[in-house]
Amino acid sequence: MSTPLETLQRVFGYEAFRGEQQAIIDTLLAGGDALVLMPTGGGKSLCYQIPALLRRGTGIVVSPLIALMQDQVDALRELGVRAAYLNSSQDWREAREVERQMLDGELDLLYVAPERLLTDRCMDLLSRSRIALFAIDEAHCVSQWGHDFRPEYLGLSVLHEHWPDVPRIALTATATGTTREEIARRLALENAAHFVSSFDRPNILYRIVEKNEVKRQLLAFIREEHMGDSGIVYCLSRSRVEDIAAFLSQNGIPALPYHAGMDAARRAEHQARFLREEGLVMTATIAFGMGVNKPDVRFVAHVDLPKSVEGYYQETGRAGRDGEPATAWMAYGLQDVVQQRRMIDESNGDEQFKRRSGRQLDAMLGLCETVDCRRQQLLAYFGQNIQPCGNCDTCLEPPESWDGTVAAQKLLSAIFRLWRERGQRYGAGHIIDILRGKLTPRVREQGHDTLSVFGVGADLSDQAWRGVLRQLLAKGLVAVDFEGHGTLMLTDDSRSVLKGETVLMLRREVARATTKASTRRQAAADTALEPDELERFEALRAWRASVAREHGVPAYVIFHDATLREVARRNPQTLGELAHVHGVGVRKLEAYGEALLGCVAEV
Repeated sequence: MSTPLETLQRVFGYEAFRGEQQAIIDTLLAGGDALVLMPTGGGKSLCYQIPALLRRGTGIVVSPLIALMQDQVDALRELGVRAAYLNSSQDWREAREVERQMLDGELDLLYVAPERLLTDRCMDLLSRSRIALFAIDEAHCVSQWGHDFRPEYLGLSVLHEHWPDVPRIALTATATGTTREEIARRLALENAAHFVSSFDRPNILYRIVEKNEVKRQLLAFIREEHMGDSGIVYCLSRSRVEDIAAFLSQNGIPALPYHAGMDAARRAEHQARFLREEGLVMTATIAFGMGVNKPDVRFVAHVDLPKSVEGYYQETGRAGRDGEPATAWMAYGLQDVVQQRRMIDESNGDEQFKRRSGRQLDAMLGLCETVDCRRQQLLAYFGQNIQPCGNCDTCLEPPESWDGTVAAQKLLSAIFRLWRERGQRYGAGHIIDILRGKLTPRVREQGHDTLSVFGVGADLSDQAWRGVLRQLLAKGLVAVDFEGHGTLMLTDDSRSVLKGETVLMLRREVARATTKASTRRQAAADTALEPDELERFEALRAWRASVAREHGVPAYVIFHDATLREVARRNPQTLGELAHVHGVGVRKLEAYGEALLGCVAEV
């Protein structure tokens, strides 16, 4: 029998394991269970694919998305692995053939959705088959407090009851310690070995900007830093998705919408195009993306504030799976804070749910408002401590912090005086008008120009005051009365600021130079190739695109950019030389070796 390393080299074309992959594989080969936390792009799939190839029987992979199953099965078949899936996209004849292959022992791996797996028919199929292992992908979906809960995942503990001697592995890229304990409990993995890799994705540049005409900001970001790149833009609502997609398309950025309100056929078509076409931007709600295996997504943008750090990390992790430079960009403003607070306040959840949602939002706001390294703050949420990263906006262009105590006292005093003297509450815009001394018709009509706070904040701009208010909301020093049509009110914590008992350091937004840091990093990766190497690389990409079209698969299923870049550098002349290139396994060498060498020779 082959060893894991031999299988890695022969089938997948990689020379050595990374991190704890070897230890995880050895655990499963010995019949043990494993709970694996590994960042997106860290090589989670190999941790169950290799044991499935080495153990007797078929590896069953529980996957939540049809598109992900099809993508992984296509990639495995290109490697010569006998893989299939069962899902609702198949007609009964196709499903029946897969079931036959399963019963006859002709499959190495079978991908199935959790709701399909738990049907009587599928359970009966598994009971009549030899099973090598169970892999539960995207295991955070079992957490009822998580950002992507799937009720059907709760039934997966039945696997241990029916097949107690079959090893199981649960994998996710996103889980705090509390979520990890919940996954283990709900999947009956209390005795599983835990493997927790670093959450850091050093190739991703994190940047959060103050929201100001967000569509214009997004367009400028894409044009200046990622023109022609594949990317994902996340929006909070379906209408916003459609609006942003149309706006980008009208301005020369090819973009498609994706949300749960679209019919299934249109969603499937858009996802297939995103996976197969280069330079396409997917504008989507969080309904899109989990498990998307596209390695060359160069940016993920958020035009609305995510609900939690877990959600943000999961979504930004879809950028740069190939290890090449990528950007996580977000525009964030006052209205985001108000909107998220409103959603929690008006949700149908109980008080425990609202408290937990509030804590998750507070952590997300803390990440947005920090003056320290963003990556430090992000990873600290998951219990990991690092030094300042040098690859986020606060490291590259450190923000200013300033003593905003007096400004905060002025704003809180305006809210207080309106309530105490007039019994009135108003929203942000009107209060800022009062502070800046603007004689608007509404200010004059209400007589608010006679208040002692009228004009005391003329030294700050409208935008600066909105920044102060946003940070006071984020810190819980101001609240929004949603029953009062979004008016502002003080909190119990406001008193210490008004009395001068608290010094309040705030973040000052400054005009940023157009450093285009991520562009420089990407350019550095490209210019690492000499002119003749770059010419070979582009010829190889064109050859790969042609082959991918013939096979009806995404280009990266044939070869990743990193593999083609290495071929371009090494300029192999023989199959033996090509065999040592990272990502060229035996099957791909047999299938594409001569054609690839021919392409190199023609340049």
